[in-house]
Amino acid sequence: MHVKKHIRKLWTMQRQRAFSPIRGCLCLLAGWFLVSLPALADTRFVSTNTFLPESTPARDIYYLALFALTVTGSVFVVVAALLFYATFKFRARKTDPDHEPAQVYGSTQVELAWTVIPIIIIVVLFLTTSRIIFAIQDAPQPKDDLKVTVVGHQFWWEFRYPEYGIVTANELHVPLSTDQHPDTTYLTLLSADVDHSFWVPELAGKTDLIPNHPNEMWMDPQKAGIYYGQCAQFCGVEHSKMLIRVYVDTPAQFQSWVQNQQKPAVDDPSVAAGKNIFMTEACVNCHTITGTQAKGTYGPDLTHLMSRDTIASGSVQNTPADLRAWIKDPATFKPGCHMPAMQLSDQQIDQVVAYLTTLH
Repeated sequence: MHVKKHIRKLWTMQRQRAFSPIRGCLCLLAGWFLVSLPALADTRFVSTNTFLPESTPARDIYYLALFALTVTGSVFVVVAALLFYATFKFRARKTDPDHEPAQVYGSTQVELAWTVIPIIIIVVLFLTTSRIIFAIQDAPQPKDDLKVTVVGHQFWWEFRYPEYGIVTANELHVPLSTDQHPDTTYLTLLSADVDHSFWVPELAGKTDLIPNHPNEMWMDPQKAGIYYGQCAQFCGVEHSKMLIRVYVDTPAQFQSWVQNQQKPAVDDPSVAAGKNIFMTEACVNCHTITGTQAKGTYGPDLTHLMSRDTIASGSVQNTPADLRAWIKDPATFKPGCHMPAMQLSDQQIDQVVAYLTTLH
């Protein structure tokens, strides 16, 4: 509060012309910095970065962003320089007369400049942006490249691989694209309920998932690793925890993952009690486990649940302890999610967890 009081005092002194406008502006900026410093110091590192593109669409967007920042930054520098010049040149002085100086209105040259130059800037930005948009949208689609159907749900992601007969959730696996073996992934975007938006900044731009209106996007990741994203369209209570993980695998890793996902669910007799609870409770109405009577489609496919690093759309690590807490009360991690607490006893939860942890 003492910093804000100091700023108000500086502003009062400025209005009373106790010191020059330039010194006043500098002091005001210093005061703002002191007020903002605690918030700046508390900033957390985030793993998504628009300025680290690893795919062709993301790289095109990156260069467009740099161009737009350069243009708008130049405009800012020019306007700020003129503002500071005018503030210094025409500042109030003690020797000035009490009455206002003669007022001069109108300048054809200045009015033409501030009309024509912005129009040119807007046209250049518009044409550049349009070229990038059409270059991304109209890119050819080779028939042999990977195609994935993405379905947005409240509040999780479903990924279908029609070519391989795979259905998984929240963690998208795609192959690495190299100069020797270019491999592009094409996504068909659908929504099961409300508007969502698929956004992994380092791989591609935002694309909306709109009910009854399929959209498309593509990516060709050029560096192996994990890339993080999120639903970028407010879709309800747990929108902020509708996270995305994209695993960019080498060709060998991707084929190994595909082969594992194509296997039927593990049927381990030692966890029959947990399986029986799962199959006789409401779990089967929402979830699918291949090879069992669980055929639900409202929730994520659990056939290979333990092959995923996270649950709850990336909100929670996929460990037995977190899985147990999730089953006991999903609202503990994700208030507002559509999965209810099943009111199972501690023993029943332990048995269900024992069964689910066999689903690799």
